[in-house]
Amino acid sequence: MRGSFKIAEVAGISIKMHVTFLLLILIFGKWFFFVLAVFFFVTIHELAHSLVAKKFGITVKEITLLPIGGVASMAKMPEKPYQEFFIAIAGPLTNIAIIIIFYFPLKWLIGNEIFFGAFRSFFTGYMPKLAVLPFVICQVYWINLILAAFNLLPAFPMDGGRILRSILAQKYGFQRATKIAVNFGHIFALLFGYIGLMHGRIILLVIAIFIYMAASSEELMVDVKATLKKFRVKDILPSQFLTLPFDATLSKVLELIFHSHQEDFPVMDETDKMIGFITRGDVINGIHQHGIAGKVSSIMRTNVPKVSEYKTLDEVQNIMQSNELKALPVLKNDKVIGVITTDDISRVYSMMSKRR
Repeated sequence: MRGSFKIAEVAGISIKMHVTFLLLILIFGKWFFFVLAVFFFVTIHELAHSLVAKKFGITVKEITLLPIGGVASMAKMPEKPYQEFFIAIAGPLTNIAIIIIFYFPLKWLIGNEIFFGAFRSFFTGYMPKLAVLPFVICQVYWINLILAAFNLLPAFPMDGGRILRSILAQKYGFQRATKIAVNFGHIFALLFGYIGLMHGRIILLVIAIFIYMAASSEELMVDVKATLKKFRVKDILPSQFLTLPFDATLSKVLELIFHSHQEDFPVMDETDKMIGFITRGDVINGIHQHGIAGKVSSIMRTNVPKVSEYKTLDEVQNIMQSNELKALPVLKNDKVIGVITTDDISRVYSMMSKRR
């Protein structure tokens, strides 16, 4: 995510903090370290989601900490309802496990009055004048229960909403289940917004806006995927495309880009066999490094995924997202027959949505 910087890495997953997170220093002042402790458990929560996702073969590149919580960046969403169920429930269960593990040790060390008083303080605002540190430690501990309970609300796209969708999908299918879960999300968003306005709770207003927008965005994404599953590459593959010889210069590539609508090119050897692929970004970087006299062979990618004409557009989109590419070569019997781009795929959804 733009505007974030890396602070740690766990199991190959980068933990990043967004610059807006630093606003919490201004908001909470001397309580900022309490906020950091809370977000430590938020990170644990997101890591639980991510590690289960990785078990199902879903790549998780990073977790970004935002003022409103953590966001795990998954290369794709789980395709089967049971996968989404286990990924979604992993976070709240981890917070509940922390509550269970540390319940008796903390209660014994700190005492019932401070231990339970810290939990009640979330609702009463009470803060003791003495024994402040043990009290704050208990508050941080109880945050896990609040995180679990809040995330289990069936307000899509929160964990509870995803659990609800995974259960409904068994009976109604993924697309209809999403619409039902999104409606729940909108209802909770409006409820949080109303409470926030009536009681002056700004944080509830922020959460309400986030839930409403995120739920709507997820519904759109599911609609897009449902549409793209109906089409295959061969249905939309442009018949005209250009390739490059491996010894072409970058100036020649620029000329082709300027005089055609193509920005990504398969690179061919003397026998007309594809040996690489270059994107517009590769060309721009190559010119900075080698100048316009540089050769295509010095910047081409040799490990770009190749797709067949029978792949669904949904599958192709997943491959593009996983590899952070905007175009892929299409092959048939090891021969290049075209190039498919994100623009081609977007055009399909745009046209089909206008028909509704």
